[in-house]
Amino acid sequence: MDLRSFSPFTLNIRGNIHRFDQPAVMGIVNITPDSFYAPSRTQTREDVIRQTEIHISQGADIIDVGAYSSRPGAEEVSESEEMRRLETALEAIRSVAPDIPLSVDTFRAKIAREAITNLGADIVNDIGGGNLDPDMFETIAELRAPYILMHMRGTPATMQSFTDYNHVTVDVISALSSSLARLEELGANDIIIDPGLGFSKTMEQNYTLLRDLPSFSAILRKPILIGLSRKSMLTRPLGITPSEALSATTCANTLALINGAAILRVHDVKPAVEARTIVSLFNSNT
Repeated sequence: MDLRSFSPFTLNIRGNIHRFDQPAVMGIVNITPDSFYAPSRTQTREDVIRQTEIHISQGADIIDVGAYSSRPGAEEVSESEEMRRLETALEAIRSVAPDIPLSVDTFRAKIAREAITNLGADIVNDIGGGNLDPDMFETIAELRAPYILMHMRGTPATMQSFTDYNHVTVDVISALSSSLARLEELGANDIIIDPGLGFSKTMEQNYTLLRDLPSFSAILRKPILIGLSRKSMLTRPLGITPSEALSATTCANTLALINGAAILRVHDVKPAVEARTIVSLFNSNT
């Protein structure tokens, strides 16, 4: 295994080139009442500011804000309610972090457009990979914003009914490759790949994808984002709750880094930054 499979990457954010010479740590801010990890929920402007300041003080490179929980069984959120929550959160984040790259977690093209154009967001993080809103790819190409293309089948409510693959790695790479080609044909740039751990995958399939991350980098030639923080692929085999899963998350993030992950999306920034430092030292002495 090539332990130096991470490649530096750049993102063009509003005409400014941001270069990442080491894997980036993306801190999660959820302005939702029902995200699966309760301590990540922020309900007020003050909560958002507090969480953002903690992430930044611990070394976050990117902030990712979401207003629609994608956990199985989560309640539907109307477009107007998602917009209302994001307006509050994005304004609050920009009041204390005017320059940090800011990602908006949405599968709705109209929300993405408004967030990028008027609310201060820089990156669109789409769990639907363009499949939940037919206008998303054209919108991203028009906005010229960095875009996180995640793999998922179905919707958050139905996704665990769509875990039948011939070979999960081959099938997920094939689906992402097709979507990537469509985006590039439309003129979209700065695309980040997310294999979608926990989304329409069994526990075993999640670990297969984690093991096979070097194949994603080699074939798709894009930065790879991994989001496994406190997920059931960690809690279920250990018989623990999300609140007890920090050690397991750090272990799995370390494996992701060794396998070339370019971005870690996490609830807990400090342990991810520390894992990145240790993996970097390990690699430099290999």
